Amino acid sequence: MPEKFDLYKSYGEKLIGLFVRLLFSGENHSLTELAQMLDCSKQTVLRLIDNIRKSYGINIEETKQGNRSFYRIRKPFASLKNIPLTEAELQSLLMCKSFTQHLIGKKLYEEATQAIFKSKAALADGQHIGECHFTAFRPGTIDYTPQHLIIHTLIDAMEKQKVCKLTYQAIEAPSPKTFYIKPLKLFSYHDAIYLHAQKAKEPGKPYRAPKYDPLLVVHRMKAVEMTDVKFQPDKFDFEKTFNQHFGVIKDEAFEVEAAFTGWSAAYVAERIWSPDQKIIKKGKDKIILKFTASSEPELISWLLSFGEEATLINPDWIVKELKSKIAKLADCYS
Repeated sequence: MPEKFDLYKSYGEKLIGLFVRLLFSGENHSLTELAQMLDCSKQTVLRLIDNIRKSYGINIEETKQGNRSFYRIRKPFASLKNIPLTEAELQSLLMCKSFTQHLIGKKLYEEATQAIFKSKAALADGQHIGECHFTAFRPGTIDYTPQHLIIHTLIDAMEKQKVCKLTYQAIEAPSPKTFYIKPLKLFSYHDAIYLHAQKAKEPGKPYRAPKYDPLLVVHRMKAVEMTDVKFQPDKFDFEKTFNQHFGVIKDEAFEVEAAFTGWSAAYVAERIWSPDQKIIKKGKDKIILKFTASSEPELISWLLSFGEEATLINPDWIVKELKSKIAKLADCYS
């Protein structure tokens, strides 16, 4: 009996979560996105949508883009603007704001702070928020204050699906270069902000498709100008593109097997490095980690960060490269 109760409770939570997301956002959400959000299958999401329609008479709109299905509820009531925040909801916003303070730069942080101060007035009666209990540890981070307008321009361009003229200086380039992009997604990785984009046609020049889509570091952007040129992004799924393998650089994927001992074994076992990873325990303080990676430089750098407590087993060609780098590293201290 308890198992059946938990099953129904879980289904009920998913039903409410789906309804709240669709009702308050008023935006289109893909079937894939909703399944990931609710941590369930697409079939379960369709069943939840059907139950909301039949049981509560809510009109959930369905639209198609190619072979993808999108769902939304139009915002129906002006009174939705007056629904108060709860103390827990505002505390969560404060925590997210504080944890990203070092990442978004001073001006964006001030905008987030101002929004939360306004939200305090929307707290339910009898609730209050005291001193913030959250902060972030910031050594080695990047100051994104100079990129404040650049980030806002990129967000605006993504909303309007407009091509951008970008001036960008790669890390080893002697001078900046200017080219045109279709901005798709801003994301954070290792305390830096990246833009995933597609290359756009430059006015007056023939288009040549690149081997890889541009992966751009925001703090190396010198200027961004939104053009009047609209674009329809190619079919793109960020989760399938980036969150399937170890490494933000997306070359050909390869299988990795590595051994970890001591504290590194516990540290590595606590985290998800790739969705397909397998961890095999070998005694008290040793594990074997098997997973898929797509970036040789990132893999080597990551393994070296564990010192003598990490040993790469496969693939052989990276083992050879790792030995060579370790020998050169030893020469630096000889």
